[in-house]
Amino acid sequence: MLNEIDIIIPDDFHHHFRDGECLKDVVKHVSNRFGRAIAMPNTKPPIRTTQEALSYKKRIYAGLPDDVVFEVLMTIYLTDHTTPEELYKAKKSGIVYACKLYPAGATTNSEFGVTNISNIESCLETMSEIGLPLLVHGEVTDKDVDIFDREKVFIERILKPIIKRHPKLKIVMEHITTKNAVDFVKSCGPNIAATITAHHLLYNRNELFKGGICPHYYCLPILKRELHRKALLEAATSGSSKFFLGTDSAPHTVSSKESACGCAGIFTAHAGIELYAEAFDNVGKLHMLEGFASKFGSDFYGLKNNTRKIKLIKKDWLVPKIYKFGTSHVRPLRAGEHVHWTIV
Repeated sequence: MLNEIDIIIPDDFHHHFRDGECLKDVVKHVSNRFGRAIAMPNTKPPIRTTQEALSYKKRIYAGLPDDVVFEVLMTIYLTDHTTPEELYKAKKSGIVYACKLYPAGATTNSEFGVTNISNIESCLETMSEIGLPLLVHGEVTDKDVDIFDREKVFIERILKPIIKRHPKLKIVMEHITTKNAVDFVKSCGPNIAATITAHHLLYNRNELFKGGICPHYYCLPILKRELHRKALLEAATSGSSKFFLGTDSAPHTVSSKESACGCAGIFTAHAGIELYAEAFDNVGKLHMLEGFASKFGSDFYGLKNNTRKIKLIKKDWLVPKIYKFGTSHVRPLRAGEHVHWTIV
């Protein structure tokens, strides 16, 4: 078993920086562990235009610690009213790397999302034409579909028809959670890929109910059965370039999680790469971490791999019970417990 490993500094291809006064408290965690990160656009209000993306990027950089080398990759939030003209502008800007599809009502701040895929058909055609990837929150929101089946149904009802109509469109299924998604991505061509979170590699849905309802393990897509967790872990550690790192670190204040209607999202930025190292080490696949974390994602997006290196060692450290989050606090994954790998 390896007790230390040197890898190219990884990239996070799915990160929620949030906005406003809490932003700088999020940035310091992710920039200490990653060379680049894709900024999710479901802020309040969402990032719907190229100009809004540019302004948001400036706010993120303003929160960076001094002398930290870190690059932010911007995205556009697709709505029923997004135009092809805006997407041409986004591509030309050089700062927007993808567009995000949130089915309306699927997750946090998704109320401005797409209500019917037909409403963005011209946008999908444009994205395929100009090479702008589509990032999907792969869940349907139909009331008759069980929450644990939303991803499986999304693949059949929404994703397969999109791919059939736009076979050259680059698509990332974000934060996949099921064996169904793993098998589907494997069956597709090289223009279809997926990100996987550390929490979906480490935990199954039992964690939500240990000793009561545990709101800090509640996220969307929700944690699934153990058979799905094992399928995700096999995919992540397989060496397939179709699967790569995306933390989906999504901070909320303690009060908004520990409430009558707790928000969906797990904060993992404080141990973004360390938790992945733990998951890979658990199955004796630590040597496969660098590809998953540092190469496959940048290759998919047509970016050069980072050149800097980091060292990870197998050493326990105690996670604080809370971290500062603007004028409030956020409770991280493993609060008051140990993470078993650390960055030197």
